[in-house]
Amino acid sequence: MFDVKSPYSIIAFAKKLKNKSLREACGNAIESDEYKGKGNFGQLLEKYYFGYEPNSRSEPDFAEAGLELKTSPLKTLKNGTFRSKERLVLNIINYLDVHKESFNESSFWKKNAHLLLIFYLHDKSVNILDFVIKLVEGWQYPPEDLKVIQHDWQIIQQKIKNGKAHELSEGDTFYLGACTKGATAQKSYRKQPFSKQKAKQRAYSLKQGYVNHIIATISKGEKGIYGKIISTPDLLDADATISDIALRKFQSFLGLEAHQIEQKLGLSVGKKSKSHLANLTKAILGVELDKKIEEFEKADIQVKTIRIKNNDLPKEHISFPAFNFMQLSKVTWEESSLRQICEQKFFFVFYQIKEKKLFLRKVRFWNMPYLDIQEAKNVWLKTQQLIQEGHIVKSLTPNGIRRTNFPKPKENRVCHVRPHARNKYDTFPLPTIDKLTEVSNYMKHCFWLNASYVRDEILLKDT
Repeated sequence: MFDVKSPYSIIAFAKKLKNKSLREACGNAIESDEYKGKGNFGQLLEKYYFGYEPNSRSEPDFAEAGLELKTSPLKTLKNGTFRSKERLVLNIINYLDVHKESFNESSFWKKNAHLLLIFYLHDKSVNILDFVIKLVEGWQYPPEDLKVIQHDWQIIQQKIKNGKAHELSEGDTFYLGACTKGATAQKSYRKQPFSKQKAKQRAYSLKQGYVNHIIATISKGEKGIYGKIISTPDLLDADATISDIALRKFQSFLGLEAHQIEQKLGLSVGKKSKSHLANLTKAILGVELDKKIEEFEKADIQVKTIRIKNNDLPKEHISFPAFNFMQLSKVTWEESSLRQICEQKFFFVFYQIKEKKLFLRKVRFWNMPYLDIQEAKNVWLKTQQLIQEGHIVKSLTPNGIRRTNFPKPKENRVCHVRPHARNKYDTFPLPTIDKLTEVSNYMKHCFWLNASYVRDEILLKDT
């Protein structure tokens, strides 16, 4: 067995699970239907392998060793590397207590300072008892990551202190998120200390990008593919954040034309290349062009490079990935990909178009405010209803062009729906045949941020 007071003994015992299933590790006494819900793999592991009853105590699972057990599913990419299937959910945020805590004495830190991570390969075709465990390791946060996580925790705490627990978003922070936890019903809402408005229950979580970083570190895969904005941990002093350091690097380039930036950096990134402006962003941040930006990858930050016309409007609306009609018709707003996008953090790089040249105008980290997310939700709900009821097409023009009922830019301040397909034959199946046209497949569409919204709320609004 293992020494309950030694994290190293427990981790060594856990490593015997590698490349085994629960059935192989625990024997025939284990029952796959004993626990229900998303956490049943971990609960079965706790009871039948480590020998303790699953619980929801505020202390770590192995309290005497200060070690918290976390299990998480993996998926495999085509190149054979592992990726996280989801974020890693930690402990519930107690709104009534967290405002009284310091980071080092917080419920988050006491429970999650030292993690025992067990990653298993998720496979829908087999019983949960036959999921194969692929990675097992202890995890303590590197100093540079811990500084970011501590600052993230303070952002969450401050929002609660401001009476805005109901406005918490995963886009508020970098590595440590505040993800929704529990059912969508009213019973999943909780009281908060500085507002009468109830807030949806949330839990601390490590963002999916950060979990992928852990997986790559544990598996010793993907070496050399990342470049750092923060070259040394001491750059993250008491006052500086990732955003401070990144924005600081852009200051001396603001107002310069793209070619002037290249010259200043001693680069030639190819003006006609599709990745021209993306490469400029990397170069300014001090990241080699063939590498990914480590801090952005860990934080799931989406980089958007926007070209601005003379009237300050972006050259075009901002698109997101095409949605699957079948999938969108079945999920709730809480489960939707649009909600996940709305809660992400973005890094916007704006270039002004002047006489066919591009001048760096502004850079900004941004995430969508709470009230704007609610407006985006209305667009999503209307879109779902139209798809479910088969009322996509509103009318046909004499030459056969379809006019849809999907929300238009003028109907909503934040976003709208329009095609996002290679051609008219690039389609997805419909859950309900369209009433007017009687088609069962329809051209791919996606949600778009309105150009006017990007101008008014991101470009022109003070940060």
